Amino acid sequence: MKKLLVIISKLLVLALVLFAIVDHAYAAEKLTLVAENVYAYVDTKNSSAKNSFGANTGVIIGKDGIVVVDTLISAKEAKRFIRDIRTISSKPIRYVVNTHHHLDHAFGNSEFVKLGAVVIAQENARKAMESSAEETLKNIGVYELTPKDMQGTTVAYPVLTYGDRMTIDIGGQQIELVHTRHSHTDGDTLIYLPGKKVLFAGDILFTNYHPFLAEGNIEEWAKELDDIKAMDIEKIIPGHGPLSGKRDLDDMKEYIVKFDQKAKELASRSDDVQKIVTAIQDALPPRLEGVGLIAPNIRMKYLKKR
Repeated sequence: MKKLLVIISKLLVLALVLFAIVDHAYAAEKLTLVAENVYAYVDTKNSSAKNSFGANTGVIIGKDGIVVVDTLISAKEAKRFIRDIRTISSKPIRYVVNTHHHLDHAFGNSEFVKLGAVVIAQENARKAMESSAEETLKNIGVYELTPKDMQGTTVAYPVLTYGDRMTIDIGGQQIELVHTRHSHTDGDTLIYLPGKKVLFAGDILFTNYHPFLAEGNIEEWAKELDDIKAMDIEKIIPGHGPLSGKRDLDDMKEYIVKFDQKAKELASRSDDVQKIVTAIQDALPPRLEGVGLIAPNIRMKYLKKR
């Protein structure tokens, strides 16, 4: 019996060591190397509220520190992100840039503020966050999140805002912030690294994900996708989905234009949301993630006046 207990004890220790190795490797692999000193979360599968609805983030490392792009949905998720950042760099996190105000991209801000980071956003995103964030946090159950999921989460607003453009230099790494047309929201920011031909598009681009359209201006959004396609870029980190390219911009434009046309047509004849959702899915190319957003898009954008 004693010998058996010794064997079990050794196996348990071995299992714990292996778990630690795998866990460390998992953390390192979660941040994908996009270009030299540029990393991102990309291509989350089985997206849900528990994993920030598959929102992507970014880590840009310069000689003087780090710029983070978006902070996920909660303090818990932000802490996971910070742990992963520390597997690739110990430099101070100087800035956080919110691509827009939605919870899955900005509700982890407070954890970065605790580390001394300055949160930046376009001025319309700051206004939208001021008008909606506290209410969203109070009614978090709407998003299938529990108080436990959001434990420790507090709203940390951007303290530095800009109008049309802003440039950040963190030592040998120039980062351009560009306010887009009214697309996903009226406060969207593109994060462009001209020296590396890399663009963080935020939720202007969803790749293999159904996008949230309710606050969008479809006509201007389509034009913005054309504008981005004309930029000198080779790699695009979408707001949700895998590392992308210019072909994905075309697919996104086709999706939002067809969705808008079909939804208007169907909503003019019926207020049966499920019937409209089914017809929309039949009309559009399949996207594996975010199917649950189709119904809210219909309710909030096309049936909201009924």
